[in-house]
Amino acid sequence: MKGTVMRSTGSFYDVLAEDGKKYNCRVRGKIRLEGIKETNPVAVGDHVIVDLEHEIGSITEILPRTNHIMRKSVKKTGHSHVLAANIDQALLVVTLALPRTSLGFIDRFLVSAEAYRIPQIIVFNKRDLLSEDDLIQLDELIKLYESIGTTCFSISAQQDDPEAIRKILQGKITLIAGHSGVGKSTLLNAIAPSISQAVGDISSFSQKGTHTTTFAEMFALDDKTFVIDTPGVKEWGLVEMSEQELSDYFPEMRDLRLECKYGARCIHINEPKCAILDAVQHQTIALSRYQSYYSMMMDEDNRK
Repeated sequence: MKGTVMRSTGSFYDVLAEDGKKYNCRVRGKIRLEGIKETNPVAVGDHVIVDLEHEIGSITEILPRTNHIMRKSVKKTGHSHVLAANIDQALLVVTLALPRTSLGFIDRFLVSAEAYRIPQIIVFNKRDLLSEDDLIQLDELIKLYESIGTTCFSISAQQDDPEAIRKILQGKITLIAGHSGVGKSTLLNAIAPSISQAVGDISSFSQKGTHTTTFAEMFALDDKTFVIDTPGVKEWGLVEMSEQELSDYFPEMRDLRLECKYGARCIHINEPKCAILDAVQHQTIALSRYQSYYSMMMDEDNRK
C-alpha cells in the first residue's frame, strides 16, 4: 500500500496510508544498505510503499522524490540530513534578536531551497522586540530579499493574526525551519491552534532558544494544506554543490554570470572583468549576499 511519511523519530515512522489511516512503521533493512549518503534515508514527506502484514508496518520502498531540502549532517561526516521531501515551498522563521539569526544562515537556507527551485518564504518574527534602528534594518532586509524573489513577512507571532501567512500556505506542503527560539511553534500554534506544539523559553545565559520540537512532523491544516515542523537548526552546511554551480543558486548572480569574461568558468572571486564583482562594487548586488557567497565558496567542506 502507498503512503506518505508524516513523522520521523529516526527509528519509527508514522505513515498516512491510502486508506486514510496512520500506521507505525519501521524501515526494512535493505533500504539502508543501498549506499545512500543520508543519515535519514526516509524523510518526512516521502511517498513510500508499506507492508502492513504485521503489527508494526514495514517501509519496503521509497518512491522517487520531486525534490528535497537537506543540509550537511552534524553527526556523521560525509553524510547529509534531509529535512523534508516532496515540498511545495520552504518557510524560514528568523529573528534579528533573542536569538539573532545571521544573514549567512538565511542565505545558506535560501541556496539549499533554490538548488531544487523550491520557492522560499522568510518570516521575520518578534518585531515587537526591536528598537527603532533594528526596525530600519529589518525593512532594508525585507527590501533586499524581496528584490531577489523571496516572499517576506514581518510579524510578532504572539500578538498578530497571521492571516496573510495562513493564506500563502493554503493548498501547499510547506517546510517550516529556523533556529530554536525564533518562534516556529508559536507561529504554528497561531496559524492552527489544533497543532498545539510545545513552546520553549530563551536561555538567559546564551540568548538562544531551547529545543521544543524533537522530531520532524507533518501536520494537516485541511485536506490540501500541510506544514512540516522541524527541530531547531543551529548550523546549515551545504552539500553537493560545485564551485561553478553555487552562483546559480543566487538569483541576482545567476542573471549576470554569463556576462563574466570567463563565462560559466568564472567563480567570481578575483577574476578580471567579472560581472558579479562589478555588480557588488556598484551595489546592484548586496554586499551581504556576496559575503555569504564568498563564505560558502571558501568553506569547501560545506559543499561536499
